[in-house]
Amino acid sequence: MPGFELFGEKEKQNVQDVLETGVLMRYGFDGPRNGHWKAKELEAALCHRMQVKHAQVVSSGTAALTVALASAGVGAGDEVILPTFTFVASFESVLAIGAVPILVDVDDTLTLSPLAVENAITPKTRVVMPVHMCGSMADLNALKTLCDIHNLILLEDACQAIGGSFEGKPLGSYGDLGCFSFDYVKTITCGEGGAMITNNPDFYKNADHYSDHGHDHVGSNRGAESHPFLGYNYRISELNAAVGCAQIARLDEFVGIQEKNYNIIFEALKNIDGVTFRRIPMGGVQNYSFLNFFLPTEDITRKAHLAFGDGGVDACFYWYDNNWHYYRKWEHLINLTSLGRLPEEVQKNLPDYSKTNFSVSDSWIGRTISCLIKLSWAETEVQERANKMATIIRDVLKS
Repeated sequence: MPGFELFGEKEKQNVQDVLETGVLMRYGFDGPRNGHWKAKELEAALCHRMQVKHAQVVSSGTAALTVALASAGVGAGDEVILPTFTFVASFESVLAIGAVPILVDVDDTLTLSPLAVENAITPKTRVVMPVHMCGSMADLNALKTLCDIHNLILLEDACQAIGGSFEGKPLGSYGDLGCFSFDYVKTITCGEGGAMITNNPDFYKNADHYSDHGHDHVGSNRGAESHPFLGYNYRISELNAAVGCAQIARLDEFVGIQEKNYNIIFEALKNIDGVTFRRIPMGGVQNYSFLNFFLPTEDITRKAHLAFGDGGVDACFYWYDNNWHYYRKWEHLINLTSLGRLPEEVQKNLPDYSKTNFSVSDSWIGRTISCLIKLSWAETEVQERANKMATIIRDVLKS
């Protein structure tokens, strides 16, 4: 998956453009930068590739989620529904603006269950945040219908699924807002970076201001800009954006390589009795960054995952025990551990996640293995890996 696997001359040239000017900040210094505006260039490329009107690049995927929520006016006491299976940044961004993360079960898509979302909606709900984990999407049609009925914002966390699509629309562009991460291990990378996309001009204007201390960016004199509202510093540097400019141009190339490698492994596993695969919603096309499959029981899945490690099959993840991506190990959220005092609205309204029943999620995640699809594999290497995985799985299922 990681774009850094295929760094080349395009990335080097874009970075060199910035180094030659010496201007590393995305705003100001118009003369010395010699016409190079890498952050603006990346935003324009994202708008074109994602078929949206507006893009705001920021310092990380976490920043993108925080900026998106704030830009939509989400704040203290508002509830944001998100899945039990995601990266910690999803709920961290909600807590950062004083809102309340409401975790609900995933289904066989490994993403938000529409039924669980429907059951969780209250008068305080403002946002539904599907997280397109491991390269594929939630049932966006069903979630959008719920959002339309209840007048809610649909915010796609597409940080792990850039390059996928749903009903012909790039992931991230289907909802009211979409967010991407460009950190070091994403399909395309800036080293560190992220982006928010939208077709809503008000959300975009708010994001443009909020991500730069509330500056309105009116006029050419930065020191004379006004501050319509409070904001924070979520700016991306020109160096990071420069890498992103090269990588976004290569997105289709990367996804094509992922699809080819994915299919080699899929073909080796698809006819094994006891192996089933995550459901891709009708109308959806994944970005093939992970191959995700289920085994019959948690015990068998644990044994298979252990056997992969012992057999030299790396980069396969058992999320059920993962500290970063599944609710069971989020002790800082479960115990409300913070360096400072959390807002009273959060403390009062956050469910007690130490007692919440997420057995539906457990039944799916406990039987899931996700295998990273690398860009740098040679075809013979992929085939050898596929054969080894198939042999290991068959042996474990027989034992």
